[in-house]
Amino acid sequence: MTTPKGQGRMASKPSAPRSGAKVPGAADILAAAQAAVEAAQSAAGQALESAQLTAGQAFEAAIRLPPASAQLAAQLPDLIENLSVAVDRLNSTVDRLDRTLALADPAFAAYDRLLPRVESLIALGEDVLGAMVRLPGASILGRVAGLGARSSQDEDPPDPPERRQRAAKRASSAR
Repeated sequence: MTTPKGQGRMASKPSAPRSGAKVPGAADILAAAQAAVEAAQSAAGQALESAQLTAGQAFEAAIRLPPASAQLAAQLPDLIENLSVAVDRLNSTVDRLDRTLALADPAFAAYDRLLPRVESLIALGEDVLGAMVRLPGASILGRVAGLGARSSQDEDPPDPPERRQRAAKRASSAR
C-alpha cells in the first residue's frame, strides 16, 4: 500500500531539540519584556503627540473663526426652533383657511348660479330703457318724473331765441 507522500515512507518522528538551539532563560525573557514596554511607551508617546498636534490645529482653526460666525453658530439651535414654531403656526393657519373655504364653498356656488341671472336682468333693463327712449313723448315723461332732468348746477344757461338776438342787435345799432 502506498501513502500519499510516497512509497515506503514512514511517518516522521518528532525531532529532538537541536544542540545549537538555545532555550531562553529568565534574563532573556526580562530583556524582551523591557523592550516591549519601551516600544509600547514610545507608541503611546507618539499617539499623544499626534493627538496634541491635532487638538492644537483644531484650536487654531477655532481661534481663526470670526466671532460673528461663532455667534451665529451658537444661535443656530434657537433659530431652528423658532423656524419650527413658525412652520407649525403657518400650517395651522393654512388648515384654518382650508376649513373656512370649505364652509364658504356653497355660497360661492350660489353666487356662480345667480350671477348669470343678474347679468341677464341688467341686459333686459338696458334693452327696455333703449326701447322706451325711442317712444315719442318718453323724454317729456322722463322730465316730468324727474328721471331725465339734470341738476341745476350742471345745466348751461338757456340761450335767448334768435328773435331776441336780432332785436338786441337792432337796438344796439340804432343808438
